[in-house]
Amino acid sequence: MKKLVIIALSLLLGEALIAQKMMTRDGEIKFDASMPNLVEIAATNKTASCILDASTGDLAALALVKSFKFKSPLMEEHFNENYMESSKFPKATFKGKILNIGKIDKTKNTYDAEGDLTMHGVTKKVKIKVNLVQNASGKVNMTSNFTVKAKDYNIDIPNLVKENFAENIKVSLNFELEGK
Repeated sequence: MKKLVIIALSLLLGEALIAQKMMTRDGEIKFDASMPNLVEIAATNKTASCILDASTGDLAALALVKSFKFKSPLMEEHFNENYMESSKFPKATFKGKILNIGKIDKTKNTYDAEGDLTMHGVTKKVKIKVNLVQNASGKVNMTSNFTVKAKDYNIDIPNLVKENFAENIKVSLNFELEGK
């Protein structure tokens, strides 16, 4: 009988630990480098991956650069070939931690996250705010808004079009994470 109780408890604890890891493969990342009243320079990637260990706060996200879609195919081509050099640098990643993560519930919880953001072959330490909210289906919505500078990641913008690009590029994340 003792062995049966120990096995049952082990299975229950194992399930609880496994449920702490949440992920998505269809997260959304948007960026906007537009200047007011000029041409729109914005794209969306709806195939970003993200893994969160809710028990430790460990966080990893990956986006394939070629998966960013623009309104204009020509702009998308320039983005991949000239600016991001996506054949040479095919992905952008974040690896870090959500600090002081606690119980995620149905109220809006804002946390500090810090880690390494890698784009265009350059890795920089970043600190961002992350919102985590458990939705009605038990999944966790993770959102964030922050800015990056192209020059910090050695992304060269030609002088001919430089006035069309914002120095601070707005980035937004929207991931719906579920337990695995």
